[in-house]
Amino acid sequence: MTVLAPATIVVTLDAEDDAEGFQREARCLLADRVPPGQVVWRVRGAEHDLFAAPPERTVAKGEVTLPRPAVELANVAVHHSDPSRFSLIYAFLYRSLTDRGLAENPADAQVAALRRMEKAIRRDAHKMHAFVRFRRVEAQDGAERFVAWFEPDHHIVEREAPFFIRRFANMDWTIVTPRRTVRWDTERLHVGPGGRREDVPADDAFEDAWRTYYGSIFNPARVKVSAMRAEMPKKYWRNLPEARAIPSLIEAAPARVAKMAEDARRDDEARLGHAMPQRQARPLAMPAIHTLVRGCTNCPLHEPATQAVTGEGPADARLFLIGEQPGDMEDLEGRPFVGPAGQVLTQAMTEAGIERGETYLTNAVKHFKFELRGKRRLHRTPSAREVDVCAEWLQAEHQAVAPHVTVTLGATALRGLLGQSVPLARVRGTVLDLPTGSKLIPTFHPAYLLRLPDDGARRIEEGKFLSDLKRAKALLAA
Repeated sequence: MTVLAPATIVVTLDAEDDAEGFQREARCLLADRVPPGQVVWRVRGAEHDLFAAPPERTVAKGEVTLPRPAVELANVAVHHSDPSRFSLIYAFLYRSLTDRGLAENPADAQVAALRRMEKAIRRDAHKMHAFVRFRRVEAQDGAERFVAWFEPDHHIVEREAPFFIRRFANMDWTIVTPRRTVRWDTERLHVGPGGRREDVPADDAFEDAWRTYYGSIFNPARVKVSAMRAEMPKKYWRNLPEARAIPSLIEAAPARVAKMAEDARRDDEARLGHAMPQRQARPLAMPAIHTLVRGCTNCPLHEPATQAVTGEGPADARLFLIGEQPGDMEDLEGRPFVGPAGQVLTQAMTEAGIERGETYLTNAVKHFKFELRGKRRLHRTPSAREVDVCAEWLQAEHQAVAPHVTVTLGATALRGLLGQSVPLARVRGTVLDLPTGSKLIPTFHPAYLLRLPDDGARRIEEGKFLSDLKRAKALLAA
């Protein structure tokens, strides 16, 4: 540390990424309460003719205590490549000596600038974690080593080296960048000067296999070119072996998506055709089914529940609606869909032109599954086993009614009817053929609408729900 003029201190750092040197010198200056206007920061080797051969001065080293948020912000921002960062950080730390909450004031201009630097550093680190690609090289001693070339925007290489040490602890690897080179020999980290891209092999034997793997996991249905370019800027492409395949994969994406959709449709139809158990030659009468359900002890859910809740509606109904399980009010009254979700369903049925009294309503699980919170009984989703155990009653009801149209409300109801899980998001709102001859329309449960916190999202989902019920009504009229 040297003096340029009686009131100006020039601090010379060893390198642009000399974070430790900056932290050490800044603490000395802060301990002496040296104002930012009296400090000039420079890097050794840079051309500063005005500051040539300044006289030396020793700065007293006292104690200084800074707020932790200020120190954490400074320790990240110091790795930025902006030449003015040292002056900015020191001015911010100087103010933090008296304004202890400064780092948490987003309206402050210096804090805002440092937060932008912090964000840029973290983004640069994220890109380094994601886009470093090691290439295998064989050393003269026959040992296997790995080398990667990366071009960060900021001075992050030493800072991010511990990430690669943790991830590749047993590998002898080197990361070469224009400013710094770091090497891990499986025991110790070595830091050296930067290098050139030509110092790293352009390819290795494994990269063809990597490109094949990348092509196999590439999901054309999720391709968003603008978002991909934002996350993977083209500056990184020349260092990524998989980048050679990206243009052709994007070009082929629409055709692959169409094929995936067609394959999924055929798979769903095949799955639905084999999922439902075969109908019994002589279905049970509905009164007998209800009697058996009320006495069911096939799973532990009957023990805490008030009663089994059987289906309700005409035994020859043309529309068959299946929910998940009884709720608190249904358990007490012994009727399906009389609670809040039932009110939503009834209103939607009315808007769709469906008469509740002409519809058979039931649940995939006949007993209320809940947990006690004080005096309240809170709904718990039935397990797959509980749904499967109860499926025989649902199948018996469905066979006895023999409906023209079946609507399942939620994933549990769909599993109860089919005997296996089918992704609801894939089939919701579609019309599927059941082997019984009934048309199936899967949709979500009305309780889902009650749980949506956002009014806008709720209106959108209510529209979808109503559309599904109207589709069922149209099938009844066909």
